[in-house]
Order: sequence, then C-alpha cells, then structure tokens
Amino acid sequence: MYVADSRSSKAPVAPAADRARRGGAVRAVPGTVLVLGTVSMVTDVSSEMVNAVLPLYLLTGLGLSPLGFGLLDGIQNGFSALVRLAGGHLADRRGRDGAARHKAVAAVGYGLSALCRPLLLFVHTVPLIGAVIAVDRTGKGLRTAPRDAMISLATEPAHRGRAFGVHRAMDTAGALLGPLTAFLVLRLAGGPLLADGGERHGYDAVFTVSSCVAALGVLILLLFVPGRQPGDEPSAPAPSLRDSLTLLRLPGLRRLTLCAVLLGLTTVSDSFLYLLVQRRLGLSVSLFPLLPLGTAAAFLLLAVPFGSLADRIGRRRLFLLGHGVLLLGYGLLLSPLRGLPAVICVLLLHGAFYAATDGVLAAAAADAVPAEQRGAGLALVGTGQALARFACSLLFGALWSAVGGVSALAWSAGALALCAGGAAVVLHRSETVTVEEGP
Repeated sequence: MYVADSRSSKAPVAPAADRARRGGAVRAVPGTVLVLGTVSMVTDVSSEMVNAVLPLYLLTGLGLSPLGFGLLDGIQNGFSALVRLAGGHLADRRGRDGAARHKAVAAVGYGLSALCRPLLLFVHTVPLIGAVIAVDRTGKGLRTAPRDAMISLATEPAHRGRAFGVHRAMDTAGALLGPLTAFLVLRLAGGPLLADGGERHGYDAVFTVSSCVAALGVLILLLFVPGRQPGDEPSAPAPSLRDSLTLLRLPGLRRLTLCAVLLGLTTVSDSFLYLLVQRRLGLSVSLFPLLPLGTAAAFLLLAVPFGSLADRIGRRRLFLLGHGVLLLGYGLLLSPLRGLPAVICVLLLHGAFYAATDGVLAAAAADAVPAEQRGAGLALVGTGQALARFACSLLFGALWSAVGGVSALAWSAGALALCAGGAAVVLHRSETVTVEEGP
C-alpha cells in the first residue's frame, strides 16, 4: 500500500505466514465498524430525505437561481470543511482515562445535525434555510474524521479498504432508503412538489420524519459504540495543534491531499448532476426525488468489492480510476443519448465513482499517518477535498448562469481530464512503502 513515511510505523511488517494464521480474525469485519455503519445508515436516511427534495424545492418552489443554488450547495461542503480540522484534532486529544475522544466528538457532530432537522419546519426563506444547512454541515464536519478514525483503528491495516467499503455500503443503504422514504412520505401526506408554489405540508412531513430518524442514530451511537478502540494506545502522547497542522510534511499525506484537491475542483455536486439529468435527459419532475436511488444502488452494490479491490491493487490507484469512471458519466450526459436507459447508465457510473473513491480515500489517508494523529490526518485530506468541492459548486453555478448547464458540464469534463492526468503524475512519484501499525 502507499504510505507517507516509514517513520509513521511502530512495528515491522508481519510476515505473510503470520497473516495467514490470523486469517479468521482478520477477515471478520470488526463490530465497531458494523455499529458505526448502522449509525451512518440511520443518519443518512434522515439527511437524504431532506437532500432528495431540497434542490427542487429551492429552485422551483422558491425561485432560486442556479448561481444562488451553487452558493447554497457549496455551503454544505464549505462549512463542513471549516470545522473538520477542529473535529479531527479534538478527537485525537486524550480524556482523563487516557483514551482519545473520537466517540465524544462524533456524538457532538451527530447530535448537532439531529437538532437541525426540526428547524426546517420553521424556516421558509433561502437565508434561513442556508443557515440551518450550515449548522447541519458543521455537525457533519465534526463527526466525519473521528468516525473514520474509529473505523481505521478497529481494523487490521491490510483490510482497511474492505472495512471502509462495508461501512460505506451500510451508509449508502441509508442514502438509498432516504429518497425513497421522502418520496413515500410526500405521497402519503398529499403535498405537491411546489411546482406552482403550492402548499408545503408534504415537505413538513418529510422534515418531521427526518428529525425522528436522526435522533435514533445518535442514540445508537451513544449506546453501542465503545469509547476506546483496539489501536488507541492510552500511553500515546496527545498531539498538539501544531503537530496536527504539520502532518502535511509527511510526503504521502501531502501527495494524497494534493490529488484530492485537484480532483475535487472538477467534481460537479450531486444536486447539479441530478438537475442536469432531469433536464437534459427528459425525466419527469415528479420522479426527481428518486434520482439519488440509482447512485445509491450502484454505490451499495460496489462499495465492498471495490474496497477489497483497493486492498489488492492499491488504494490510491483505485481512487484515481474512480474519477475516470466519473468522466465517463459526464461524457454520457453530454452525448446525444436520451431516455431512461441513459439516465440509468449515468446514475450507475455516478455510484461506481463513489464506491471507488469515498471509503478508499479514507483508507489511503489512514495508511499515511500514525495512530495517535489519525483523526487529524483524515481531517486534513477531507478538508482539502471539501474546500475544493465548495469552490467547484460556486464555479459551476456561475458557469451555468453564464453559458448554460450543458456547456458548464463540458468545461468541467475537460478540467477533470486535465486534473486526473496531473493527479496520476503525482501518485506515480509516490514512494511505495509498506507500513503496519503496532498492536
């Protein structure tokens, strides 16, 4: 696997024979990963219920422009990025018992997002909705690095790709169920899709159910996730803020972060992609909330196989190949093809892109930093990617307003091809050193 520096290792590499003797224990997915996957699944049901209907509500019901939507959509990534570093650093700090505070910081993040769901019942203007989204994304920023750190610490290094794949598959099951739940709630509540600015009681029902589901996710985390992980050494020194910020001196982490930033700058947000699919491929407005289901279904089916593949061929290599898959999706969307088959193909490619990059990037980042700074290291990579995607949302929204959605996507596809080439050069120069954490 690719890592930053042999100095981040605490123990020599275990011989292949030793790995074989531990086969049964290694192959089993740790219980912590399964519980965290359940928490993510439940939380994603809640968040994706809202995300599935929010773009159409804002653009059609409230008349928001594409540029304004790009700003609002970018807030989701920007606010998350602003607090992700703080969340990672705070999670690495030690409590009175000597254990890192990964669970505590993650619980605050999940709780903050859960508290935001009921507020959507009372805010009816774009600025207030933007403020609620910002607080919700702040919670996501706090919890992401501690959660991924707990997954990496609970799992054998050679199988982190598979463990993250299992977690992301469970998380994506929630992303699959969320839009479907929103669709069913809207139908049962009898609320229109606000195409004519009509009543909003259907959306209020979605927001209410979302609030209850989010609270359940927090409860599962508090009751069933252990406070200390196997790889968390109580005797390890607590890293200072300066130590966390200087992690980019590690060559492997620096290169990985650079690649994540380059490729994030040309990754069109999900909401914009779904709007383009609906408008360009002639999909009915009433089916718009179901578009994320195609992406989620492909992600769910491919997350575990792609995670295992990353363990075999290299996590950084698969991360780069995943962006090639996304480029194919852009090309298909720009092609003359129309109708339901084209919609299905674009969504399948979109889901395959996430399966090859999301958990794989976290597993690759975990390889590059020592255990006592795992949260901060994961946060650095995630922050770089999130800020890049925030910039992409702003730029894409401006391009859409200036030259139209199709031309904006064409520019993004060209830029993605160039950045993928640059990332390939950076990764090719990475040193290949095998490192394993100490027991």
